[in-house]
Amino acid sequence: MKLSVIGAGNMGGALIKGWAKSGKVGNITIADKNALLLEQLSRQFPALKTTTDNREAVRGADIIVLVVKPWLMQQVLAEIKSELNLQTQVIVSNAANFTTSMIADALGGEGQFFYAIPNIAAEFGASMTFIAKAPTATDESLKAVEELYAIDGDTLVVEEKLVGPGMMMASCGIAYVMRYIRAQMEGGCEMGFYPQQAKQIALQTMQGAVSLLKATGWHPEEAIDKVTTPGGITIKGLNELDHAGFNSAVIRALKAGLK
Repeated sequence: MKLSVIGAGNMGGALIKGWAKSGKVGNITIADKNALLLEQLSRQFPALKTTTDNREAVRGADIIVLVVKPWLMQQVLAEIKSELNLQTQVIVSNAANFTTSMIADALGGEGQFFYAIPNIAAEFGASMTFIAKAPTATDESLKAVEELYAIDGDTLVVEEKLVGPGMMMASCGIAYVMRYIRAQMEGGCEMGFYPQQAKQIALQTMQGAVSLLKATGWHPEEAIDKVTTPGGITIKGLNELDHAGFNSAVIRALKAGLK
């Protein structure tokens, strides 16, 4: 399989590094207008093919992944349009809110089009990627796209209308989780720990909570009940979070980007 990726910025770079590190994708071509960025990737992963020419990158590709800013998608699609074979090549938009119908409109035809939103943990094989397919895309193409993104983490095939909410939960959600970790670190510092100690505690606590839920299949409230005793200190902290509107704040944050 020949994979071509247009865009090697933060998100594109994370995907590329995840795929390159895995050793499961043998033929990867990267296109970006930033030659210095391409040089850095080539030094890190010598097997990568790089170019500043988007048209060159997509020639003969089986799967083309577009990881550019949404406002650049029309320009990029217009640039590569003459080189594409809509019957055989799979085209994936990783641009926020640039859907499969928008790809079809820009290219003037139907094809194997997908809208997928991963997150920056892809570099470490820990992304959560939401995938939606165009009505004309085949199950065979869907399987190929799923398998590709599964190399970089978990995948979930959804209706296109759910990719946006998924993005808020798992892509923007990365930042929200980071903000919680930061707050926990600050609280730890106030109580007497050095910053690096507080960071270690916060990260291990987060990892422990995730591992517990994955291993047991418990609902989060079941886990909460295991560590909450009548009149104990945990319930006092939980009630403070409730008094401060913690749950409401999280829900409002997730919905804010959909307005």
